[in-house]
Amino acid sequence: MQHFLDIHTTDPAALRSMIETARAMKAARRGAPRGLRDADQPLAGRMVALIFEKPSTRTRVSFDVGVRQMGGETMVLSGKEMQLGHGETIADTARVLSRYVDCIMIRTYEEATLLEMAEHASVPVINGLTNRTHPCQIMADVMTYEEHRGPIAGRRVVWSGDGNNVCASWLHAAGQFGFNFTFTGPPTLDPEEEWIKFARSKGAQVRIERDPHAAVAGADLVVTDTWVSMHDPESAKERRHNQLRPYQVNEALMARAAPDALFMHCLPAHRNDEVTSAVMDGPHSVVFDEAENRLHAQKAILRWCLGV
Repeated sequence: MQHFLDIHTTDPAALRSMIETARAMKAARRGAPRGLRDADQPLAGRMVALIFEKPSTRTRVSFDVGVRQMGGETMVLSGKEMQLGHGETIADTARVLSRYVDCIMIRTYEEATLLEMAEHASVPVINGLTNRTHPCQIMADVMTYEEHRGPIAGRRVVWSGDGNNVCASWLHAAGQFGFNFTFTGPPTLDPEEEWIKFARSKGAQVRIERDPHAAVAGADLVVTDTWVSMHDPESAKERRHNQLRPYQVNEALMARAAPDALFMHCLPAHRNDEVTSAVMDGPHSVVFDEAENRLHAQKAILRWCLGV
């Protein structure tokens, strides 16, 4: 049994193996006749619990479809349908669910909820997102970059905007996959120093550059995310927009990157806030390939966790 809790807590060789497995499964499925696409059923007879304290489109659909494509079944549970952290402790919920299911994916608010679930579960637990990190997304992103441009090692990735949970997992990936990372955004929204130190400790070059045009110059990949996260209070919206407007990814900013640079966004996007529609729909954008690759990357994560 192996949990998938974060990129920085997973062995780099295992991460690379998951990326390669995802690529192989995607290629095999695309190359197979429709009736034989799902002939490989490594999760046959397995039940996966998908717990959502936070709303979701991509995470819910990609995990649900991925499990079914591999022959397994899913049980989708919302926080409102469970006693999770309310009438019952998270530890007891983990113990009970472990008697019923073969794997637990949880998308939650607090990192502590994820960690307590993993500590007390006797089946693998997958981090579908917390307020602090989003590792499944970045596994799909690394896969997407390498599909289009080859190995990500040694490349220069620039994050423009809020140093949020997705940014945190990009920093983890910089350390584990060997690429360099530049953050550009206001100092009030810097990524956690702990994650910067982790990436640097693994040999990645990490820069903080307040001028977005200087930051993006020559970049191989430009990444952003929504300016207001699901857990942010309503009162924060206007303040965040004011802080982050200079860091919008637009055509002028992308023109500073390398000619073959890619643009990524984990979606959902607020068009013409953090990114313009011209960039979202433009030649640099691979956002919908990213979204598709959530399916393939998570199938590989499930297989790794379950050892199948």
